[in-house]
Parts: sequence; C-alpha cells; structure tokens
Amino acid sequence: MEEPIEYNEKKLDQEIQTIVQEACVDYHSNQPQKAISFSDFFTNKMMMISVIKEGVPYSLFKLIQQYSPFSENDWAGLLDISTKSLQRYKISAKSFKSSQSEKILEVAEVTNMGREVFGDMNKFKLWLNTPNFSLGNLKPFDLLSDSYGKEMVISELTRINYGILV
Repeated sequence: MEEPIEYNEKKLDQEIQTIVQEACVDYHSNQPQKAISFSDFFTNKMMMISVIKEGVPYSLFKLIQQYSPFSENDWAGLLDISTKSLQRYKISAKSFKSSQSEKILEVAEVTNMGREVFGDMNKFKLWLNTPNFSLGNLKPFDLLSDSYGKEMVISELTRINYGILV
C-alpha cells in the first residue's frame, strides 16, 4: 500500500535536511546549514552542487522515486543504467555517481514543480506523457533525458503556472 503523499514529503524534508547537513556547510562561516525543505532545496544551486558532488545516496533516491510519477524502468532509462544496476545500488546502499546524482536532482526538480503547477500527480503524469505543441509536439517526459530538455520542460511548467499558454 502506498504511503500518503504528505508522509513522503515529510520524509523527503527530513532526508534532504540530513544530506544537506552532511554535504554542505555555510560557505561564509563553516556552520551547518539552517533547516531546509525538499522544495526549498531547489532554490539553492550551490547546495545542489554540493549534494551532487557528494553523490545522492540511495535512501534519498528511493524517496524521490516514490514521490515522482516514474517507474523503476523510467528511472533506469533516465539515468542511463539498467534496472539491475539500480538494484545493486539498493543492495549496497551506496551513493550514485555525480552524473547520475545530477540527473536524479533534475528529475526531482521537474517533479516538484509539476506537483506545484498541477496540484495532482495524475494530471502531471498525463501532461508528461502527452505531446506538447510548445515542445515541438514531443512528450515532456521524452525531453527529460538531458539537461537542455529538462530546462525546456521547466520553462513550459513556468508558463503554465503563470497562465501563458501557447
């Protein structure tokens, strides 16, 4: 049985707080970072870079995977690894490489914004899998495999959020 979304968000907030404290310190005073939520995490690019350099631990990935509308096969494709490799990360509980960590956080950022814009995971998932005129009639999901496509998807979500429909 799937956990309620609020519960997962609290777990995400707790996990990101722990990881930020381990990976980041305030760059001016070497003091631990103040409490930060999962959503707020995406507003601090330096913090994101620190976490990427340390590597996203499997524990955070698992919470992001549960929070997102993507299957294990989708994640394997986005990370350009096999589902068997994902299982090895799970068993070893090790952190992902920097390139994979960056992709995990990019997809998490899109998911976070999609949840904010659509307010409903099913509506967001439908939007991700529907060809979009503004994105060259491609499905937004198909653009998530690289950072340029991710930026296009984020830009489109921003336009939708502000009511600018093309």
